[in-house]
Amino acid sequence: MKPFLLLITLCWNTFVIAQTDSEKAEMTVDKNEIEGHIYFLADDALKGRATGSPELKIAASYLANTLRSYGIKPHPATNSYYQKFNLIQTTAPKMLKVSINGENYPHTLAVEAKAVELSGEALYLNFGNVEDYKGKDVNGKLIIVKGGTAEASDARAIYNAHKEKQLLAIKNGAIGLIEMTLFEEDWWARVSHFMEESVKVPDTKDEQNPKPDFMHLWVNSATNKVNAFNDPKLSYTIETDGIKEKNLVTQNVVGVLEGTDQKLKEEYIMYSAHYDHVGIGKPDAVGDSIYNGARDNAIGTTAVLSMAENIGRFPTKRSALFIFFTGEEKGLLGSQYYVEHPVFPLKQIVFGFNTDGGGYNNTKLATVIGLNRTTAQKHIVAGAATFGLEAIDDPAPEQGLFDRSDNVSFASKGVPAPTYSTGFDAFNDEINKYYHQPGDEADSLDYEYLLKFYQGYVLSGRLIANDPKTPFWVKGDTYEAAANVLYEIVPEASPIKN
Repeated sequence: MKPFLLLITLCWNTFVIAQTDSEKAEMTVDKNEIEGHIYFLADDALKGRATGSPELKIAASYLANTLRSYGIKPHPATNSYYQKFNLIQTTAPKMLKVSINGENYPHTLAVEAKAVELSGEALYLNFGNVEDYKGKDVNGKLIIVKGGTAEASDARAIYNAHKEKQLLAIKNGAIGLIEMTLFEEDWWARVSHFMEESVKVPDTKDEQNPKPDFMHLWVNSATNKVNAFNDPKLSYTIETDGIKEKNLVTQNVVGVLEGTDQKLKEEYIMYSAHYDHVGIGKPDAVGDSIYNGARDNAIGTTAVLSMAENIGRFPTKRSALFIFFTGEEKGLLGSQYYVEHPVFPLKQIVFGFNTDGGGYNNTKLATVIGLNRTTAQKHIVAGAATFGLEAIDDPAPEQGLFDRSDNVSFASKGVPAPTYSTGFDAFNDEINKYYHQPGDEADSLDYEYLLKFYQGYVLSGRLIANDPKTPFWVKGDTYEAAANVLYEIVPEASPIKN
């Protein structure tokens, strides 16, 4: 190399090394590039990125090739950015008629239903919990219960309780279960969109022990008629052509870049987001039926791409793992599949920096679900503050947000994993205006705010990845015990008191 060129090269390398992490974060996060990613992912051409759809595969290709352009590598053993796996897609019955005591209920959803005509005697069992079955002979009968629990009857409570109710009914010999709900029209439309075309990962235990021909329905009523179901002689008729099933293939998108530190490169910081959304559904007031998912979760997906571009240009001491999950909207399918079939061992992933959200209502904030639960808190607070944002923890704990995104799949295995979200200080009408709605379009976003949001995310990730001390759960956290098992940590013995 000529002396002049050698001098230029040495000066450039010295300049790069001398730059701070905040300067490196600011250099690579570009407003025009941010807009380009989000506008593509939220374009009508992708039809809402439904799990298992051809359009989601287009999004996966875009993500994989963007990683490639940033210098992020595929898995070295397979030379592929894709972690593919099979799904079963279920489609709602075209015909489902339900009558109870001679009254028809047109608003119905099938959770489990084969083509059948049924009629007979039904039994009302309050919420259908263990106590409600005591002293009751339900063998061969249909059970009618209230949706949810005595504490909550919103959509999330009903969904969280429905599987256990189904298992109890089957265990007690019932032939079917109807859960009565009281959703307003808007929420019934949302629930219907979520439930009517569901996908699931095939369960080999189900194949070995198939369920009986069990009928499980949700029936919505405009009034609380369930309180009149104490009559011991309830009658019912059900007629349906049943749920249809077909096989699909979907994919997580995974990339990696080795760290620069000889020791710390054995540890991975995972940067993750789900890239699916809810597809096409009920049209809104202007006739738009494509649920574009700009906020949920093109914003999060673009955060991970921003991180990948930055680390591709300025590698960190720890290795970087980038994962875009499929099927989050259908029950965290992609992240749950990964933790059971890890491409890179879970014990090497020392921190999961997930990004997800339904929207924002305060552009002065970055809302981090689980901020105070890991020792990386100081880095996340500093990263956001550098670019003018205040990082706060979950302002709406009643929503259970920590357990509703892909971070919890890793947290349950012990990996410290908060979720970095756009700023909100309440789960209010401004959030619900866009959450799982056709109006969640790319042109409705504040890109000046997102520029600061992404710069803060990138800087936070760099600070965590370069810290000599490995991040961990704060002492006493729910998932600390799982982490001790995963990382083979022997907890310090408590002092013995005389």
